[in-house]
Amino acid sequence: MPTRVYLDWNATTPLRAEARSAMLAAWDLAGNPSSIHAEGREARRLVEEARATLAAAVGALPRNVVFTSAGTEANAMALSPGLRGSSGGPVERLLVSAVEHASVLAGGRFPVDRIGLIQVTRSGVVDLDHLKTQLKDGPPALVSIMAANNETGALQPVAEAASVVHEAGGLLHVDAVQALGKIPFDIKSVGADLATFSAHKIGGPKGVGALVMAEGVGGLEPVLRGGGQELNRRAGTENVAGIAGFGAAAKVTLQALPEDVKRMVTLRDRLENGLCGIAGATVFADNVARLPNTVLFTAPGLKAETAVIGFDLEGIAVSSGSACSSGKVQPSHVLSAMGYDPAMAQGAVRLSLGWSTGPEDINRALEAWRKLGNTLLKG
Repeated sequence: MPTRVYLDWNATTPLRAEARSAMLAAWDLAGNPSSIHAEGREARRLVEEARATLAAAVGALPRNVVFTSAGTEANAMALSPGLRGSSGGPVERLLVSAVEHASVLAGGRFPVDRIGLIQVTRSGVVDLDHLKTQLKDGPPALVSIMAANNETGALQPVAEAASVVHEAGGLLHVDAVQALGKIPFDIKSVGADLATFSAHKIGGPKGVGALVMAEGVGGLEPVLRGGGQELNRRAGTENVAGIAGFGAAAKVTLQALPEDVKRMVTLRDRLENGLCGIAGATVFADNVARLPNTVLFTAPGLKAETAVIGFDLEGIAVSSGSACSSGKVQPSHVLSAMGYDPAMAQGAVRLSLGWSTGPEDINRALEAWRKLGNTLLKG
């Protein structure tokens, strides 16, 4: 039986060997990282080493990194009324782009009547003119714009948005979960005030995330209260093994980034060209800058659920878009926000590549699509 091909890296990634080794070592430790004896200090050392590694990877100070249970919790923590920057008063409302992850669209701790949507273009890129209009119509806002869309791969103009937001006296949160490990990301360079990350998107374990703040951001209220962990910003004993795995994954992923990007761009372009030559397939957001590993495509009459099952039966793991929809194939809110009709949105299939994807995997995917296109789209 042929080896299966994994092309759903935006949903989650395999655990890197370095992360596995770091976690195994951490699991052998008996100490609680809040204890002051030798065993506790050793556990604390692993947590702080991972904190420093992640901070260096994204251009932040270690003291401004807060470990959480996932990217979703990090987003919920970031979207907090009362946040303030080094100058200006606290934010009173939230503006989010219409193509954000569900955990951002939920609005964190902002009341529903204080949340507004920022429109996007047909290519799935945030409309900065609409953002400017929204910012003029009320008090200082926290604006949340993702670095890269998890479905289309479209890169968002976060640096430009930061300038607009700061000029209006607001703060910018960037969900960088899909960006880390696929494109360079530096919180200072893009001008973000807060950014969020997830370990399992870069070869780390599931169940670990992080909120990273720029220097001078204050007013963050804990989601979980109790002990004084994470400098009183997130109560609960730290997941030492998970955090150690996160740090190890971040280190190796950033080291490999330049070569991985070059290789994935070549494979992605070859995949796209092959897909578009079969059954009239088209690729979404192909006219804007995108992640080097992401292809979201459809074809006339295609049903995503049928296509995903068909690929699976051919030994290839793909998805219909976001993996955070209770395991169900649903019309994409991202494509709806981009102005595509429901029938087209229901036919979108996502293929995403990773560090171990090779030319033979692309060959297998194109062979499978050729077979599926000829059978699923007859007549």
